[in-house]
Amino acid sequence: MQRFLTAIAGVLGAIASGCSTAPGEPEPTVRTELILPVAPATARQPCPAPVTLPDRDITEAEATGFWGRDRAALRQCESRRAAAIAAIDGTTP
Repeated sequence: MQRFLTAIAGVLGAIASGCSTAPGEPEPTVRTELILPVAPATARQPCPAPVTLPDRDITEAEATGFWGRDRAALRQCESRRAAAIAAIDGTTP
């Protein structure tokens, strides 16, 4: 029985020594870095202002057409630009 207990103690000692690290080994360094995309400077500029109307009398149809196209393009451009910047910056537009 004495030999059996000695053998068990030896086996447990071997198992325990296999789990330990050698003295003086540095701890492994784990580094997590979050890299966010950067928007180009041109995306951070606001959309161009609507074009000015010609310095002449225009028809009602011309005025309606200019106004509609201008406003629709401006709204669409600004909403896309704001959404892109918000997605990159992690904010809400």
